[in-house]
Amino acid sequence: MKIDYKETTNDLLKRIDIHNKFGGRDIDQWMLELLNIEKGSKILDVGCGAGKQCFKYYDTLNGDCTITGGDVSEELLSQARSENEKRGSAITFTKLDFNKPFDFPDNSFDLESCCFAIYYAEDIPFTIREMHRVLKPGGRLFTSGPMPSNKKLFYDVIREATDNKPTPPMPGSSRYGSAILETMKASFSKVDVSIFENPLTFTEVQPFLDYTRASLSEDRKLWTSFFQGKDDFDQIMKAIQKVSEDWLARDGKLVMTKVVGGFLATK
Repeated sequence: MKIDYKETTNDLLKRIDIHNKFGGRDIDQWMLELLNIEKGSKILDVGCGAGKQCFKYYDTLNGDCTITGGDVSEELLSQARSENEKRGSAITFTKLDFNKPFDFPDNSFDLESCCFAIYYAEDIPFTIREMHRVLKPGGRLFTSGPMPSNKKLFYDVIREATDNKPTPPMPGSSRYGSAILETMKASFSKVDVSIFENPLTFTEVQPFLDYTRASLSEDRKLWTSFFQGKDDFDQIMKAIQKVSEDWLARDGKLVMTKVVGGFLATK
């Protein structure tokens, strides 16, 4: 399935910043506790974006590891390389399109991760076969992504603001806990499933609106069919603001819970 999708640095980093500021739990700590990675590991992060996961691994292991981050976006890779140089980290960032064969030999990595990206794959079985191929025997693949109940408040506000206008199915919540999980189970000897819930609590409307705008941004292309043009986008954002203000006045806060699945597969 071809997904017309593009992530810009500004939209991605805006949402990450809001998660960090308003979330009640640390998703990185949860991930690291699940993985319990060992020094000397050879790690590949697929869909690395601006390098967030790679730097977490590197810092956790005090640099005693070999890390490669791959992404299809040159804009995000440039951001990652700049941060890598500033930090003096020995991480390799390279172009990697997970819809094409990976440019790595069989049995290359101890650990592979793909955080909040795998559900954009055009051909899920192909991508997971490639992920499986480059892992060493006994190596592990960790993926994370939104479950169907993710961000309920976000969708509830949009539905009320638009009189229940149908929202386009999101690649994550519509594919991750179903097609992707089943394909991983068919490809790997074992798959463990963990659920992470992180309530983002807003006592003001603006950060919720910032998150919403970054999620609906036309640059991402995922919500294009929802809008008839810029004027429609602006009108819907105004309606979302009004509903958000009403709900905040009624409840005293807006709580949007991120519900994330962590799938840890062993080759």
